[in-house]
Amino acid sequence: MKTVLITGVSSGYGRETALHFHSQGWNVIATMRTPRTGVLPESDRLRVVELDVTEPDTITAAFEAAGPVDVLVNNAGIPSMGVFEGMPMARVREVFETNTFGVMATTQAVLPQLRERGSGVVVNVTSSVVLGHMPLTAVYKASKMAVEGFTASLALELAPFGVRAKTVEPGACLTTNFAARSMNGGSPDELVPAPYAAWAKKTMDEFTSQDLFTKESDVAETVWRAVHDTTGQLRFPAGPDAVRLAQAK
Repeated sequence: MKTVLITGVSSGYGRETALHFHSQGWNVIATMRTPRTGVLPESDRLRVVELDVTEPDTITAAFEAAGPVDVLVNNAGIPSMGVFEGMPMARVREVFETNTFGVMATTQAVLPQLRERGSGVVVNVTSSVVLGHMPLTAVYKASKMAVEGFTASLALELAPFGVRAKTVEPGACLTTNFAARSMNGGSPDELVPAPYAAWAKKTMDEFTSQDLFTKESDVAETVWRAVHDTTGQLRFPAGPDAVRLAQAK
């Protein structure tokens, strides 16, 4: 029976991905920065483990607790929307610490066992912002583009050892409360300075009125497909809007 370790499982894509792998008979190590009960069903094939991707000690402890892992899904991340001129640099660093450096840290922690075993998969969840030109996401997109480049190079380094690396690129999911969470670390007035306000409102109105959106289940199913893919495909758009953007490139 194979084991997957998934970061950021307290809600959204991570929770749905954990449920999907569990339903397929896998052992699931569901990690959360602050473990909570009631998020996932009780099962002898599902363990909740503390892991904060920005804290090296918790990464080490989580992998020790997990034991052998066949797949790492780097899902933990923080959203960020706003005009770059108004974005505090402290917020920029916070986004990169989680979305980029956190992915690298957990990946580096799992690679020795995958390489020695000669098998395994690392799936890094990025975003459809990497597929098109999207305003108000300069910092978020930069953090996710960095992971795309990281994964592309990593895949080449791991191939000789039979280990695969993939990215999954979710589209816009209204049920994950992305926009509200994006404002953490700054007030709306700070993140959208007055000269940009009218334009930013128009941009957000257009975004929320689009006809295609992604569901959490789209992402979970795409992560599953990426884990099992042996064709050499590197990037997997998840959700109809992400697929449309990928096809338009």
